[in-house]
Amino acid sequence: MKRREFLKSSVAGSLVATFADRSLGASPLEDGLQPRPASTRKILIAGGGYGTAFIRYLAQLTGKPRPKLLYLPTASADSPTGIINWYRFCAPLNVEPSHQVSFIASYTQTRTWEEVLLSVDGIVCSGGNTLNQQVIWKAHGIDAILKQAWDRGIVLGGASAGSLCWFEHGTTDSRPKELSKVDCLGFLQGSHSPHYDAEPGRRPLYQKMILSGQMKPGYACDNDAGIYFEDNTVKRVVHTRAAAKVYYVSVDGGKVVEKVMEPEMIS
Repeated sequence: MKRREFLKSSVAGSLVATFADRSLGASPLEDGLQPRPASTRKILIAGGGYGTAFIRYLAQLTGKPRPKLLYLPTASADSPTGIINWYRFCAPLNVEPSHQVSFIASYTQTRTWEEVLLSVDGIVCSGGNTLNQQVIWKAHGIDAILKQAWDRGIVLGGASAGSLCWFEHGTTDSRPKELSKVDCLGFLQGSHSPHYDAEPGRRPLYQKMILSGQMKPGYACDNDAGIYFEDNTVKRVVHTRAAAKVYYVSVDGGKVVEKVMEPEMIS
């Protein structure tokens, strides 16, 4: 057999063997491909008041001895006060805190959103204007990168706008004059109301919209109370103040039902 014919025959044979192996169910490792291990998707929210205790718990959820935690203050328009408080809350903890502003310039922002957001172990989002937050994230593609972070097991969290943002929709004070509905990322199924005990208009609006079908049933959190989700399953309900509660709000027999989800104290 001539050299050229031998090479053709060998290549063809290799291709046939490769496709035959795959059709018979050869594993990715046999193909030389390394599959990404499945990660548990984690979110820790609070209705308001995401201080040191919640950050400590989020750090524990990463499973890292000294996790890298990033603060994303988009909803607060990158408030300097909020950023300072972030570092103050992290100071007692064995973590590596950082922050990433959203109002950036190409001359000074030398890393891509992917490089920043996918290089940490946890991301905490600020409170503020949820509607503006969502618009800015979508304009930059940050929403899609946060989805990648969630899928990779990077722990997500926050309070107020930082809790509402992960749900399909919820109650917001982002518009003039009155509380209203805002559509969000939809990582967590259903709806959410933060500040359930702290702002008088939240509870009646949330119940009204769920009763009418404008919102799906969901979770209402008092300030200082929150929920830890794995995927879309509630794994733990927590608070840092004894009176703070969490509720699952739904409709049964044409009436709104609030089911109290008793929280555990964290500190």
